[in-house]
Amino acid sequence: MDNIVDALNNAYQEFVSAAASVLEAKESSGAQKTAATDAALENFKQRWELFRVACDQAEEFVESVKQRIGSECLVDEATGSVAGKPGQAVTTGLPPISAVRLEQMSKAVRWLVIELQHGSGTAGGPSHSHVSAPFDARFSEDAAQ
Repeated sequence: MDNIVDALNNAYQEFVSAAASVLEAKESSGAQKTAATDAALENFKQRWELFRVACDQAEEFVESVKQRIGSECLVDEATGSVAGKPGQAVTTGLPPISAVRLEQMSKAVRWLVIELQHGSGTAGGPSHSHVSAPFDARFSEDAAQ
């Protein structure tokens, strides 16, 4: 994470420096177009692009961390391994399920999303040929459904 922050900071500093160089070049040329102003503008464009890339990389990193934290919280909540704050009781109202079962359910949902994205889902009929694949009869939660 430190590398991403450093890269973003460096790209920002270079971008600001390039912007200042453009202003200085324009001022020294009397607002006339010269080779120096053109070079400063070209450098500014390059630094702008590098800054955008650094921002995109930082955003991707933040999104991946958010997803990882969300997944970990979901697993903790579903498996009942969430510890409450001191002095607070943990009551979810739902019985915990195993991590293996949670993974199976997650895969089933992913398959359904993929099938829906590819347009293979049909209203009123079976949407896939592996109906029993996402669920495993070994788990008692399925018997109750």
